Amino acid sequence: MSSSEHFTLRVDDADFSCTYEQPDTPTATVIIAHGAGAGMDHPFLLGFSNAVNDAGFATLRFNFPYMEQGRRFPDRPPKAIAAWREVMAHAQERTREGPVWACGKSFGGRMASMAAAEGMDAAGLIFLGYPLHPPGKPEKIRDEHLVHIHMPMLFLQGSNDAFARKELLNPVVAKLGDRATLQYVPDADHSFAVKGAKRSPLEIGASLAPAAASLIARSG
Repeated sequence: MSSSEHFTLRVDDADFSCTYEQPDTPTATVIIAHGAGAGMDHPFLLGFSNAVNDAGFATLRFNFPYMEQGRRFPDRPPKAIAAWREVMAHAQERTREGPVWACGKSFGGRMASMAAAEGMDAAGLIFLGYPLHPPGKPEKIRDEHLVHIHMPMLFLQGSNDAFARKELLNPVVAKLGDRATLQYVPDADHSFAVKGAKRSPLEIGASLAPAAASLIARSG
């Protein structure tokens, strides 16, 4: 690792932590947002982030304000989207050249997609388990805004993800056309764990990085 920096940003009345890490001469930056129940230093995100760095890209992880404040329930979309916009603006300012991608685990990815649908600029979106619907509530589909996104999107999903039944997710992604790619991890759940497979969250996160790195490299 060439360099690592910890700093805070502010949205509304809340400060939140960020960590920027880069290898020598990165060719792109990937902003990584956490899921609803764990912050930016969860081993899954660390494994993914470290592997993305090893692939030659800078990363910027951040906590949503609610996580920073130790609250249990996630921020409402307006505040979460505002945080995404602030982090994206910071990343684009500091990199100045090279694409900046938005990536998120579950809630973090959905908030990135909502920000993008509202006009947040990014090179593309990477979803680490898109939460299409709440578990056991397939009737509550969260896809209305996706058709308004006109940038590359990569959906990395566990085939046994209780938040995204395959028969529901497949047509949603198909409707997005060539700009969306869907890749399933066989037998994996929402955390990408596979029953009977002994892998740590660090290893699981790292295993998803090659697919993300491949899309970034192809997209230039």
